Amino acid sequence: MTALQSVAVIGAGAWGTALATVAARAGRSVTLWARNAEHAARIASSRDNPRLPGVRLAPEIVVTGELALAARADMLLIATPAQHLRGAVNMLASRVSRPVPIVACAKGIEHGTHKFMTDVIAEAAPGAQPAILSGPSFADDVARGLPTAVTLAASDEALARALVQALGSPTFRPYHSTDIRGVEIGGAAKNVLAIAVGIAVGRKLGASAQAALTTRGFAELTRLGRALGARSETLTGLSGLGDLILTCSSPQSRNFALGLALGRGEQPPARKLAEGEFTAPVLIELAASQDIELPVSEAVAAILSGASTIDAAISGLMSRPFKAEE
Repeated sequence: MTALQSVAVIGAGAWGTALATVAARAGRSVTLWARNAEHAARIASSRDNPRLPGVRLAPEIVVTGELALAARADMLLIATPAQHLRGAVNMLASRVSRPVPIVACAKGIEHGTHKFMTDVIAEAAPGAQPAILSGPSFADDVARGLPTAVTLAASDEALARALVQALGSPTFRPYHSTDIRGVEIGGAAKNVLAIAVGIAVGRKLGASAQAALTTRGFAELTRLGRALGARSETLTGLSGLGDLILTCSSPQSRNFALGLALGRGEQPPARKLAEGEFTAPVLIELAASQDIELPVSEAVAAILSGASTIDAAISGLMSRPFKAEE
């Protein structure tokens, strides 16, 4: 496996900026691409990004609005929202002339197609080497160099190991895996479940309800994961249970914050994208295609769509038939 010496991050939001900082700390040559040329120029000149305030970009990080420049890198990290990933890879595909690793750094399932992120990459850029990065992490923590561990998965173990070596540093520890599907399911499902827990906290239902929703939600995640071929150790690892615990307990989680606002009867935080809001209906459709019940996730989807009130959803969950724990 050729050493991956240069990294391009596609998407100059908070997460993309944090990942560019990670790659620079790992000693890579880094390019950060922003779709908006003015945004790119501002970051390049000021060395800070208003979407990640208080974090100075290393001087060696090249910030650009020229996609052709970013496409020359040895590996590409796509840090756009899940529903924009296909568009980003489509733009890159015509500019990449060799088999380059393209790593999805968003957690979700594509609307309409029910495809996971690596499937979207493989379809949009057939010559690429798809991979997925997921795990318990917040952009601000990662950018500031606070200890973080994640999972990086690719179907080829040698590639997964090479990607880990390219991004790992004393403060950012990626674990490699070949269980792509397990990593993707954990990352997508936990966003929906974090909304459920946020609603419970916002409604002041108590710590017992919060714990019950987290554990029953994890049972749902595991059920779906196993049906789709995920490995148990992945689902109980960083990208599954670890990420679920983080996003179900911290106001830094946009999905938890969305649920918190809903539970309190408030307007959701402005300009804060919560991937779980887009993932919920697709997750339910995917589960139905496998004849799998996801009661907590179904309740979240019904609340978000307006098909159910919060009180009705809670009542529905509590009045389900008694059964053995799984």
